[in-house]
Amino acid sequence: MFPLPLLPICKKILFTVTPGVTKKRVMQNYELMVIFTPVLSEEEYKASQQKFSALVKDAGGEVVHEKPWGLKSLAYPINKKTTGLYWVLEYKAPSDFNERLKIQLLRDDNVMRHMFTALDKYAVEYNEKKRSGVPSGTEKTEI
Repeated sequence: MFPLPLLPICKKILFTVTPGVTKKRVMQNYELMVIFTPVLSEEEYKASQQKFSALVKDAGGEVVHEKPWGLKSLAYPINKKTTGLYWVLEYKAPSDFNERLKIQLLRDDNVMRHMFTALDKYAVEYNEKKRSGVPSGTEKTEI
């Protein structure tokens, strides 16, 4: 066997980080649906909504749209309750933020269930059209 030539040790840094420069974080579009317990008063319901909206804004996210659906029947009982206060929040945030929001949702006793949905560009476009009242072609028409 021939001995391998020794390569000089390279002391160059391939990636440098400039102090004071932050990386641009990629913002993703998400939709959050939360079912709050039905025993909340109107003030507590609004305060809970504002709390989670503020979490999104404090993390550098942007609230695109929020819509309280109000009291709805559940498909099956949750914690012996057959109704719940629904709330839908559409927002933009970094992808690592959802884990922190999930922890806060699980800690809150007023939240019975929650669901995150990552929105693609078609879902965002559909939601914008739906909010503005433009027909999207998927609505039922009455004859």
